[in-house]
Order: sequence, then structure tokens, then C-alpha cells
Amino acid sequence: MELITAIAVSVGTFTLGSVVFGFVMYKIGGKHRQKFAEAHIESAEKEALRIINEAGEKARSEKKTALVEAKDEIFKLKEDAEKDISRLKNETDRELKERRSEVSRSERRLQQKEENLDKKNDKIEKLEEALLAKNKKADDNLSDVEMLKREQFDKLQIISGFTNEQARAHLLEILDTQLDHEKALRITAFEQRIKDECDEKARAYISLAISRLASETVSELTVSVVPLPNDEMKGRIIGREGRNIRTLEQLTGVDLIIDDTPEAITLSSHDKVRREIARISLERLIQDGRIHPTRIEEMVEKAKRDVEAKIKQEGERAVMDTNVNGLNHELVRLLGRLYYRTSYSQNVLAHSLEVAHLAGILASELGIDAAMARRAGLLHDIGKALTHEIEGSHVNIGMEVLRKYKENPEIIHAVEAHHGDVETRTVLAAVVQAADAISAARPGARSENYENYIKRLQKLEEICSSYQGVEKSFAIQAGREIRIVIKPEAVNDDGMIVLARKIAENIEKDMEYPGQIRIHLIRESRAIDFAK
Repeated sequence: MELITAIAVSVGTFTLGSVVFGFVMYKIGGKHRQKFAEAHIESAEKEALRIINEAGEKARSEKKTALVEAKDEIFKLKEDAEKDISRLKNETDRELKERRSEVSRSERRLQQKEENLDKKNDKIEKLEEALLAKNKKADDNLSDVEMLKREQFDKLQIISGFTNEQARAHLLEILDTQLDHEKALRITAFEQRIKDECDEKARAYISLAISRLASETVSELTVSVVPLPNDEMKGRIIGREGRNIRTLEQLTGVDLIIDDTPEAITLSSHDKVRREIARISLERLIQDGRIHPTRIEEMVEKAKRDVEAKIKQEGERAVMDTNVNGLNHELVRLLGRLYYRTSYSQNVLAHSLEVAHLAGILASELGIDAAMARRAGLLHDIGKALTHEIEGSHVNIGMEVLRKYKENPEIIHAVEAHHGDVETRTVLAAVVQAADAISAARPGARSENYENYIKRLQKLEEICSSYQGVEKSFAIQAGREIRIVIKPEAVNDDGMIVLARKIAENIEKDMEYPGQIRIHLIRESRAIDFAK
């Protein structure tokens, strides 16, 4: 136990001594390191001071060198500037001398011109004096002439027996006759020149367009006939107490005519869309065999969807046939509706396609945009798709529709002018107008009822008979020619030409007609006597 205690004391003593020794050594080492660091810092400061001194010496040397080089450069630039100034001064002196000489020459020329002008002014003054003298002499002579004229006029009045008013009226009558003759000659010459220049080209263009578009007749009626498998089917279509036929008429808006015609029912309506819906519905009801109000409603709704699809299909077909691109889909649908519209029994969509092709051909021959012409021709009657829904003429409706869908202003003007409501301002409008007239005037293309036909002929004869000097008028060739018998004592040969022009202008203003009307004036004098 004592041994352990002694060992522990020894160990503790040794450890304490080690710690004390380590602390002393640390203190000694710290002082040594401090002295070493101070010596190193002093050395570094001396080295830095040396480097700074060397850098200052080097900078001062480089500064002196740069100043010397700058002075040399400034001296050289100064010498060059003095040389340039001297050269410019010489050139300026030379130019000034040339300009001074040029100015002196100009002054001499101006002085010569002034002298010449002075001479001319002197001559003009002399001429004016001479003219004044001549005018004075002429005035004196004129007064003498007026006096002689009055004396002669008095003598003529005494000799002729005419007063001033009578002589004036006689002279005016002679002048009117001469003017009628002059107007007739001018109108004849002008018309002949226009014919010589235009007839040949117009005939060639129109004949080419018509020959390239040999379209079939498109005249249609306003009724449809649905065949029946037997007469018993009529009773089933009528239904108990007529409920089936009433339902069908109410849903379609079409009149069903069931008469003595065997195995057939007639559908009557001016609206071809309704008539087509009724026809499709009735044919499907006949095929199905189940005919009652509920089934009729189903068939009518289905037929309406089919007709709407047909409208869209026809519009797309028309656009593809005419190669018209970028057309609004609503305009395409309206074009399809034209398939179920007629004008004078002519299918309007077929007429629009025909006008589009004719306008394209005419435009190609005239050297204008054929695509634009086809587009205008296709859209020229677009207003007829809405004429029963919106008030106004189909021309105004068509213009509003095209403006709504941002069509080209030239297309809108062509639609506006295709019936001559306004004056054509572009070649495109004239082409569409001509194509529309060609399509409408084609034999068999259109038909009109008897009453309208008679009224048109009567109005044509009334217009012609309203003119003084017309004895009789006859409308022939279905109103395409009017023959007018003239009183020979009332209208002379020259007056006939003027009268024909006036009648033509009146007919163009007051009537609407397809194609053109030939005005034929006839004047003859007869002398009849009898030998007894």
C-alpha cells in the first residue's frame, strides 16, 4: 500500500514537472518566434520600400520618355496641319478666281440680255402705238359698218315683210332643222364608229365564252309530284278525319293536292326548300308504311336535316366547281340555299355557276383577274338566298351580306352594278353584268307567266307610242324587237335617228328585261291617185 502510494506520488510529481517544463518552453519559444517575426517584417518593409523607390524611378523615366515622344508627335502634326492649310488656301484662291471670272462672264451676259430686252420693249411700245391707231381706225370703220348694217336691215325688213320676231322665229326654225341634221350625222357616225371598234371583239369574246360553256336548260316549276304505289295510299296519307295530311301540311308549310290523278299526289309551294322537305318526308312515309302524326314529325325532322346537309353539299360543290378559295363558310351555306331558289323558273345556283364561268372566260380574254371575275359571278345573286327573310332588293341584300363577311370592295361593286342600278366603275363589274345578261337571255333559260309577258309587251308599246310623230308601234319577237311606224310629215329622216336614241334611253330607264331590245323605225311616203 505504501509502495503504491509512493509510486502515485512519484508519478504526480513527474507530471507536474512536465507541465511546468512545457509551459516554460512555450514561453521561451513564443519570445523567439516574436523576434523572428519582427525581423522578417522589418526585412519585408525594407524590400517593399526598395521596390517602391525603383517603381517611382522607372515611372519618372517613362514619363519623361512619353513627354518627349508626345512633343515630337505634336510637332509633326503641326507641320502637317500647316501644309494642309497652305494647300487648301491655294485651292481656295484658285476656285475664287474661277468663280470671279464666271461671275464676270454672267454679268456681261445679263447686261447683253438687258440691252436686248430694252430694244424689244422699244419695238413692243411702237407696235402697241400702231395697234392702238389701227383699233381706233377699226372702231370708226365698225361704227360705219353698224350704220350700214342697220340701213340694210331696215331695207330687208321692208322687202321681206317680216318683223324682227318673225324673222327671228324663221331663223331659229332653220337652225333647228340644221341642228337635227347635224345631230343625226353625229349620232350615226358615233354609233358606226363604236360598232366598228366593238362589235367584232365583243362578238368574238361572247361567242368564245358561250361555246366554252354549253349549259343545259335549267327551267323549273313550282310544284312536285310524288308517285304512289296505289290509290289506297291516298286514304292512308289523308288519315282519319284528315289528321295525317293536316299534320304534314302544318309541319312543312306545303299544300298537298290530292285530286283525281291516279297514283300521284301534287305538292305545291313557291318555297322549294319546304317542297323538298315535304317530298322527302312523304316518300319515306310511303316506303315505311307507318303513317301517323308522330311518325310524320320524325320523318319531317329527318328530312330537314337531310336538306340542310344537301344545302351545305351544294354550296361546297359550287365553290369547288368555280375554284373560288377563301370563301366564308356562311357564304358557302347561302350559296347552297340558292340550289332551292328559282328566278323566272331558272335555278339560281345553276345560273350563278353559269355566270361565274362566263365571267371567268370573258375576264381571261380581256386580260383581267379571272379568279376575281369567277368569284364576283358566283356571288352576284347571293341576296336571293335571303329575299323572303329580309326586306329589300336582292342586290341591296347581297351587298350587305358581302360587307358583313368582309368581301373585296370590287366584288361588292360588281354585285351592286350587275342589274345596272348604278353605273359600272370597273371592268370587272361590266364583265359580270355582261355574263349575267348572257345567262339570262339564253334560249330556254328562263320563262315567265303569260300575264307578265303581256304586260311587258304592252308597256313597251306604250313607251314608243307616247312620242310625237309615232303612228303605230308593234312589239315582236317576244319583246326583243319593237317596230315603230313614223308619220312622214311629222318626222324627217334625220329626226328618226334622234327619236330612236330617245326611245332607247326611255326603255332602258323605265323597263327591266333580259338581253337587248332592237328598235326599228319605219318611215315611208305614199302617193295614191286614180285614173278615170
